[in-house]
Amino acid sequence: MAQEYKLKGITSLALKPGEKLEAEVEGLDTKVLLLNAGGNVQAVGSRCTHYGAPLVKGVVGANGTITCPWHGACFNGKTGDVEDAPALDPLPVFKAIERDGAVYISGDAAVIKNGYRKPNFQCAASGGDKVLVVGGGSGALGVIEGLREKGFRGAITLITNEGYLPIDRPKLSKALMTDLGKLQWRDESWFKSGSVDIVNDEVTSVDFATKTVTTKTGSKFAYTKLVLATGGTPRALPLPGFRELGNIFTLRTVHDTKKIVSVIGEKGKKIVIIGSSFIGMEVAVATAAGNQVTVVGLEKVPLERVLGEKVGAIIQKGVEAKGVKFYLSASVEKAEPSPSDPSVVGAVYLKDGTRLDADMVILGVGVTPATEYLKGNSQVQLEADGSIKVDESFSVIGLEGVYAIGDIATHPYHGPGGDGKLVRIEHWNVAQNAGRTAARHIVDPTVKPRFYTPVFWSALGSQLRYAGNTTASGWDDLILQGDPDQGKWVAYYAKGETIVAMASMGMDPVMAQCAQLMSLNKMPTKTQLIGGLDVLSLGPPE
Repeated sequence: MAQEYKLKGITSLALKPGEKLEAEVEGLDTKVLLLNAGGNVQAVGSRCTHYGAPLVKGVVGANGTITCPWHGACFNGKTGDVEDAPALDPLPVFKAIERDGAVYISGDAAVIKNGYRKPNFQCAASGGDKVLVVGGGSGALGVIEGLREKGFRGAITLITNEGYLPIDRPKLSKALMTDLGKLQWRDESWFKSGSVDIVNDEVTSVDFATKTVTTKTGSKFAYTKLVLATGGTPRALPLPGFRELGNIFTLRTVHDTKKIVSVIGEKGKKIVIIGSSFIGMEVAVATAAGNQVTVVGLEKVPLERVLGEKVGAIIQKGVEAKGVKFYLSASVEKAEPSPSDPSVVGAVYLKDGTRLDADMVILGVGVTPATEYLKGNSQVQLEADGSIKVDESFSVIGLEGVYAIGDIATHPYHGPGGDGKLVRIEHWNVAQNAGRTAARHIVDPTVKPRFYTPVFWSALGSQLRYAGNTTASGWDDLILQGDPDQGKWVAYYAKGETIVAMASMGMDPVMAQCAQLMSLNKMPTKTQLIGGLDVLSLGPPE
């Protein structure tokens, strides 16, 4: 039942558009966020519903959206609804009134304390389109929840071969988490409440003409709308020993993580990580304590391909401080068995003859689009990398009622410097936002797709934040602000005068501000940033 609660120490609702203020609710031992969302002053939950980031450190745009400072989740400040991934639950909204020199909010005590509300998901399916979703990752969850939130009442079937419901996959490499109770975003009862049928099977073929898919068990499923969200397959190394020996792992699923954690055991292990990618670097940090960890990479510095040599060197220094050793500009030649157990790996040899003793090896050498079930299908044309070309709504080119999202989708990019060029982006929030875009198009094809700024984060000792994309345009200059030695810096990637991406550590609000500015195509120029411009000084993006 709604009641009035006084906000401690707040005397006025005189907030300018874009202004926000965190306030304690008397008697409830919790806080809310007062904000002026596009001219409407009210209170919302104070923490992001994704990982609990304090939204007071986020950025409120002049249009009333608020962007989380940690991972780029975006909410409608007027309704509390989720605008951008990775958040799933909306914010609660509370009416605020000013009376007798004090400010009060009205709401249910339990909702105020929880700080979130569940989306409109419950549904009894009743005819109409049959949506079939293939794959159980971030994109699949985005499309399923997006459909129900937008009022879709048709049948939804999810086919997944992972053996569990959609999980928070980034926690696998960032924290080596294995507890499904903590990893699964929603439990089975949640999906049942929305009339979503879960099928634990693997799709082996699709007949786009008859609109049916066939699974490994021989079952057939009909659809009127099909969403392909099968993600990526980790690459293996086609080198001697790597396919034959045990204790050599890729990391993509909970099953992979459980095997890795089991071999690490009580620690004290020699762990060789092949690949200085984000997965490889995150695992290095996650396993560094109590183990001897070595990273082997082809690049001059870790993450050079994405972040460049200067930023990669900053990251390397921070990770080395945790005891991780690097062999860079290095190639692997072979893996050899352990003398005590010939069935498992005992050493990795580099091409220069270096021997690295190993109790286990973890591969972080990238993924390929998981589209094996479509190879040889004359009804669809795969790109050279095995991905599927889609339009802005993530509709597959040349196929009616079929969508592809996530790691398998090559799509037009309309962010800064993009100009509609085709890209494939392997980000958690890109997949989920693509799912929401596809859901919106299924419900109402006349709605114009909205651009979402790609955002990702990485646990590299300190938390790295990244917004934008350099794949479409490339970059030719880097502007570094802040002090890397103090762990507070932001790097801007420029193509000519256009800032196409940014990365930061210890300056989270900057990422939130840039994500909003990029979505509006209003990032400052390279010259302005070289001159020392602080993007936070620009105020609410509009």
